[in-house]
Amino acid sequence: MLVCISDLFDLTHTIAAPLLSRFVMPWEALDFLSDFIYETGAQLDSAQYDSPADGVWIAKSARVAENAVILPPCIIGARAEIRPGAYIRGSVIVGEDAVVGNSTEVKNAILFDRVQIPHFNYCGDSILGYRAHMGAGAITSNVKSDKTYVTINGAYRIETGRKKCGAMLGDFVEIGCNCVLSPGTVIGRGTRVYPLTHVRGVIGENQIVKSADVIVEQRIYTAEAAGGR
Repeated sequence: MLVCISDLFDLTHTIAAPLLSRFVMPWEALDFLSDFIYETGAQLDSAQYDSPADGVWIAKSARVAENAVILPPCIIGARAEIRPGAYIRGSVIVGEDAVVGNSTEVKNAILFDRVQIPHFNYCGDSILGYRAHMGAGAITSNVKSDKTYVTINGAYRIETGRKKCGAMLGDFVEIGCNCVLSPGTVIGRGTRVYPLTHVRGVIGENQIVKSADVIVEQRIYTAEAAGGR
């Protein structure tokens, strides 16, 4: 069951690497994210980052809409784009070249470099790996309906010890429009999820999730497999 940080993420693509490298399971880092942001932000180069409010650091090359709401603590990386109506509620790292879009809400989350959550998304208590993408309306549900602690349910159960735990999306994961990711969902590198799908539990890498009950292996085409074409 591939749920460890080393299974899901290339840590060379996030400023949060020193934090994540301290843990085995990705959700373990979330309890320490706020303190890490304050510590890291205080060391950022003022020639490259502005600090428009206490606990907020924004790269000078980032583009931030005037009506976006950004609460501390938060770091927004180089060339990131924060679009109109975005709501960053605090304890958030937005990676380099990442996009937080129109009416998208983010809290207590790590977005690796080049992550895109561009349209009407909710991302809470989650970690999205390098170049992960969530289609319009896709959300991470982070609290169980009975308010009990979230478990990771795969080949065996892992207790997170958290009442709030969203989704852990590996590098290059693609989530289709209007998907709902249940609390404690883990999706392996390169997996694609079809639109309108409810996803729960642990999904392996390089899969295609066509529905909750239909998951198939993704065929990876290379130039060699295609006869050099």
